[in-house]
Order: sequence, then structure tokens, then C-alpha cells
Amino acid sequence: MQKFLPGTVGHTLMQMRGIWHDSIECFELDGAPLDDDTTAGSGTPGSSPFDNLVYVDFDGEFLKLTNVHFRGRPCTAKTFTGQLKDGVLVFDPLGDGAYENIGMSGGPGILTFNARDLSKATDVYMEPDFIILTGTGQRVRHTVLYRDGKATRTLTAHGIRLSPSCDKRHELDPRGTDGPVHEQPFRASIWQHLVE
Repeated sequence: MQKFLPGTVGHTLMQMRGIWHDSIECFELDGAPLDDDTTAGSGTPGSSPFDNLVYVDFDGEFLKLTNVHFRGRPCTAKTFTGQLKDGVLVFDPLGDGAYENIGMSGGPGILTFNARDLSKATDVYMEPDFIILTGTGQRVRHTVLYRDGKATRTLTAHGIRLSPSCDKRHELDPRGTDGPVHEQPFRASIWQHLVE
């Protein structure tokens, strides 16, 4: 297994491997609780609060990350994939015309997933993820949703690691315990008009 220096993207991804239970709440920009983020333009809209299982599978080079709603919203599973290149996580394309999404380090135990460059694609939709490992088996993930170039809501997830391994589905998974952990990589069509 490859060794990474503390504070690097690879090191933090190695620390994040496993199955997480994220308890998630959405907020208005002023901090008022938001009970539904559909009108905010969320990529997976619904009620708030809600709970996700998060499977983080990283082998030192390739990442597979799957979010599964299991409480508070209808079951939805989305898988994102990427590869560590020159010390930075480069996600596979999110869809035709999409911006390049990368994972960068903010120091030991801190990652940001966001666009490498601002462009017409980021004006359509952008949702940077700020992930901080706050203790052994604990993390916080915070996002800001931008639609049409404007911030529309925030979201905060408090995560607890349920298992250091994600080689099989967790018993809380609404998809059942049989079957692959990860789905086909997610691709969105919201940027398609930029390439037509």
C-alpha cells in the first residue's frame, strides 16, 4: 500500500476510507433551517434533515465514493469516481460540458472538492465540498450550492465511521445487503447545452 505524507490529498483519503453515516441538514444562507432544498436547485433535492450512508473506497490511486439516502429522503444512490494525479484527486467527468472537479488539500485531515477553474459550467451549477476529519472516526462535510452563479443554500453533514472497510453493503443500506456497493458513475445533463 502506498505511503502518503500527512496533509496530502492521498493521506487524507486513506484516513477517510470505509463506511460513514452522515446526518445532514440544509440551511438558508442566513443559517435558518431549510426543510426542503428543491427550489434551491439541489442536484438531489428533497426534505431536510436526512441521512446518508457514504462508502469511501480508495486504493491509493483510484477513488470510488457512493452516497446512499437511507432516511428522510427516497433511496437514491450516486457514485463518483476519480484518480490521484500529481497529488491532486481528479474526478471523472460529471457530464458533457461539466467543469473539472478536483480534490485538494487544506492541510492534515482537510479536503476540498471543487472546480479547478471557474467557467460557464460553474455558472450553471457548482457545489464545493469542504470535508474536515474532526476526530477518530468523525468528520464534518459542509457545502455551498451555487445555481446560475448565485449561492442558494448551505448543507452540513456530521459523519461517524461505521466501518473501516466498504467491501460490502451496510445493513442500513435500503438497496439491501446483496449486490455491489458502488453504482455506475453518476453523470448529469445540466451542462449539455454548453456543448451543443
